[in-house]
Amino acid sequence: VIRDTEGGVTAPAGFGAAGLACGIKRRTPAQPSAPLDLALIVTDAPAAAAAVFTTNKAVAAPVVVSREHLSRSGGVARAVVVNSGCANACTGEAGLAVAHGMAARAAEAAGCPADQVLVSSTGVIGVPLSLEKVTQGIAAATRALSRTGNDTAMRAIMTTDPFPKSKAVSVQTAAGSFAVGGIAKGSGMIEPRMATMLGFLTTDARVAPDVLQRALRRVADETFNAITVDGECSTNDCVILLASGASGIDITRDDDPALIAGLRAVSAHLAREIVRGGEGATKLVTVQITGAPTSGDA
Repeated sequence: VIRDTEGGVTAPAGFGAAGLACGIKRRTPAQPSAPLDLALIVTDAPAAAAAVFTTNKAVAAPVVVSREHLSRSGGVARAVVVNSGCANACTGEAGLAVAHGMAARAAEAAGCPADQVLVSSTGVIGVPLSLEKVTQGIAAATRALSRTGNDTAMRAIMTTDPFPKSKAVSVQTAAGSFAVGGIAKGSGMIEPRMATMLGFLTTDARVAPDVLQRALRRVADETFNAITVDGECSTNDCVILLASGASGIDITRDDDPALIAGLRAVSAHLAREIVRGGEGATKLVTVQITGAPTSGDA
């Protein structure tokens, strides 16, 4: 049984989040107050981690660093740090140094090794990202972390999104219940004509990293990889999933119906909202295919 609940990424036990302004985005006449542009998600203890990344040949520095860290940590993470307003893409060695610096600062704040931090950025491509601003933002976000921080975090990852995107569900099983939550941003045109999508999912089920990775891949293929706004993929696209295990509900199979159903409920909602909020979009079209012999054929 799946029921909607409140709280987004902080609905599952074992997670805190925060979002704030650190000066990456500029104030505008339409937005005279400082726009939120940095989000932090931190787990109470080391969590299993999985991710899917862009298939673009041009890959942004945060994607490179997050891939490295997932591989080096064996799929364990304590924090995800995200900035908006600057994609830190096509920025060369300097951009990689900034992405590593973001991870190092967040690791100091979370009290964990740097390879247990995943990094994500979104915004304008080809512009340097200020590590000084991000560092100040991470310090402030660490102080602001809370179980009610989802609302600011989901707004801090937005760029051209017309509205924030968040979803959480409670999944009831014979052994008890666990929660799945998530936030996402996208999908709009950014310079130079690329759509960008970021998604961050959490659960308090106890799942091994390899099982979590296979489950995420399966669900992402059915949801985030089944949408389009303008046919462009980005340098920064990623979906990251963390499992705290705080519910005590063990999931041992990547095709576990309860886990898949929970992840699918959250991911499908976020994916549809990304299309609904596509820059310039006035219609949301869904295609339902029946009778195909395989999902690949569909």
